[in-house]
Amino acid sequence: MYKQKIILSVVSVIALLLPQMARTQGVLYVSNLALTPTGSAAIGSNSWVAQTIVTGNSSGGYVLNSVQLLTDFASGTPGGFVVSLYSKTGDPHSFRIPGDAPQSSLGSLGGSDPSTGGIFTYTASGIMLSPSTFYFVVVTAATPTNEGAYVWSAEATLTQGNGFSIDDSFFSSTDGSSWTSHIRQNSFQLGIYATAVPPPNLIIVTNGPGSMRILWPNSGSYTLQQNTNLASTNWVASNYVITNNVVTNFCTVAPVPGNSFFRLKQ
Repeated sequence: MYKQKIILSVVSVIALLLPQMARTQGVLYVSNLALTPTGSAAIGSNSWVAQTIVTGNSSGGYVLNSVQLLTDFASGTPGGFVVSLYSKTGDPHSFRIPGDAPQSSLGSLGGSDPSTGGIFTYTASGIMLSPSTFYFVVVTAATPTNEGAYVWSAEATLTQGNGFSIDDSFFSSTDGSSWTSHIRQNSFQLGIYATAVPPPNLIIVTNGPGSMRILWPNSGSYTLQQNTNLASTNWVASNYVITNNVVTNFCTVAPVPGNSFFRLKQ
C-alpha cells in the first residue's frame, strides 16, 4: 500500500460557513453622501442610471450588506423604485471605453420608497463582491417619468475610501438593455456597507479506508491547486473531481506515491 503525505498550504479546523457578521449593517467602506449635490437624474422605467463602483482588494472578497442613496423630492406619482447590483461586460477588473457596460443583475436590494427625499437604505441578501472588481449600482422604477420621477442626487468627483471607489462615470439607459456611457461627469450619491470575508481555509478529514477528503468554504472565486514539491513553483489546477453542496466545496483524494501539496489560488 502506498504511503501518501498530504500537506495543505493552510490547515485549520473551521466551520464551513461564512463567518458570523459582527454587525448586520457591515462597515461603511466608501461614501459621497456628505458632499453637496451638484446635479441629479430623473429615475423611471424609461430612465435607468448605473453608477460605477470598484471594490477593495480584500483577497476573500466581501459580503454586500446594504447601499444608501441620497435622493431629492420626487415629481408626480412615481412607483416601483428598484435598486440592483449589476456585473460588468468584459474583464471585471479593468474598464474599457467604449465597449464596457452593465451586463446583468446580481440581485435586488430591499428598502423604502424614496419619494420624500433624503438618505435611504437598501439591504442586500446573499450578494458577494469579488476583490478589485467593477460593479454598478443600478436604479430604475416601474413607472415612466411622464407619470412621475424619482430624483437621484449627484456630485462631480471621484470618491475613494478603504480601497473602494465611486467612479466619476455612470451609464444611462431607456430600457435597461442598451447603455450610454457618461465619463468624467456625475457621480451619483451613495454609500456602500460591506463585510470583508477572510480567505477560506482548507481542511482535511478521513473518508474511510484508503481515502481522504479535502474541504473548503464555497466563497469567492478560488481554484484548488496541487504540487508534488512545496519548494517548486509548478502549481497546477487539481485534477480531482470537485463537488459543491452550496456551502462547501470538497474532493476525495486517493493514495498515490510520494507527497501531495494543496492550496487555494484566486
